[in-house]
Amino acid sequence: MKGIIGKKVGMTQVFDEKGNAVPVTVIQAGPCYVTQVRTADRDGYTAVQLGFGETKPQRISKGELGHLQRNSLPAVRHLREFRVRDGESGVTEGETIKADVFTKGERVDVIGTSKGRGFQGGIKRHNFNRQPKTHGASDRTRAPGSAGANTYPGKTLKGHRYPGHMGSERVTTENLEVVVVDPEKNILAVRGSVPGANGGIVVIKPARPRRR
Repeated sequence: MKGIIGKKVGMTQVFDEKGNAVPVTVIQAGPCYVTQVRTADRDGYTAVQLGFGETKPQRISKGELGHLQRNSLPAVRHLREFRVRDGESGVTEGETIKADVFTKGERVDVIGTSKGRGFQGGIKRHNFNRQPKTHGASDRTRAPGSAGANTYPGKTLKGHRYPGHMGSERVTTENLEVVVVDPEKNILAVRGSVPGANGGIVVIKPARPRRR
């Protein structure tokens, strides 16, 4: 089983062997605890549940605390599941997963929650162009414009791009290269940007095969 939960720390740069500056995102990856191994016979599917982010016991529910105490694990704030094939988990409940589950040069997908932008107009949310300022349209420059239908069907069809809530969505950044692995400090650095704000929780998985 390859995968880990982490917290986005921020961006910096490192230098490669040729002296080129490489922009990287630093992630505090782990330590994660194997809180449960799901099997097809008992649960109907196979997966490994990891816990991350130690906290005080009074900050989580009694049910979660009892779930963790089955394997004498500390209280953790975040639980995530990683699907695996039957018989390929390779871990046991109570085990600790660290950043060295990945190696330098490996390709990974990073899943996070994008920054929330609140309520935004069509120009920012959907890349619309603004309208002319002349001929009496001075107060309509950033409006989305007409979107209605004719007598038939007599309503606005679903699926139109309108102003609305932007951000705070699950986003996956694919095929990022692992540049730095430091299991002692629980640090992973990947080349490129990672979704979400600093301090946000991210999930790191091996990159899926890409179509050519």
